[in-house]
Amino acid sequence: MTSKIPVVSGMDCIKALEKIGYVVIRQKGSHIRLKDKNERLPAVTVPDHKELRPGLLRKILNDADLTVEDFLRLL
Repeated sequence: MTSKIPVVSGMDCIKALEKIGYVVIRQKGSHIRLKDKNERLPAVTVPDHKELRPGLLRKILNDADLTVEDFLRLL
């Protein structure tokens, strides 16, 4: 059974992604683009919003090849 998607801000999501090797490469407006240092995972875009909607967070986690449980451990 999958865990419930947490309610997190864009910055909290970025901090968690940085722990697994993502780095910020650019920002345009409120959208921050990150890429994997090792270039084994695709780049992801995270909006700098107070809350990320569950569907968007799930898409970001899928792109980063993370499960909800893995993401919760990174927070």
